[in-house]
Amino acid sequence: MVKTTQARAFLAEGDKVRVRVRFRGREITHQDIAQKLLDKVAEDMSDVAMVEQKPLMEGNTMLMVLAPLGKSS
Repeated sequence: MVKTTQARAFLAEGDKVRVRVRFRGREITHQDIAQKLLDKVAEDMSDVAMVEQKPLMEGNTMLMVLAPLGKSS
């Protein structure tokens, strides 16, 4: 909740937000859990943001980018 509250503040100012899940050790075998987590964040933020970049893996992290509604990139 703390992270989504902070993300809402950044989005309200018109900034983009990068949501990142970092895997450590054997956690990387459970990418489906991180995917569900990022989908839930996107759903919770759907009233103030849209997904600009869908969740994807970059090394040992999975990230997505949220952009405020009403701002085109």
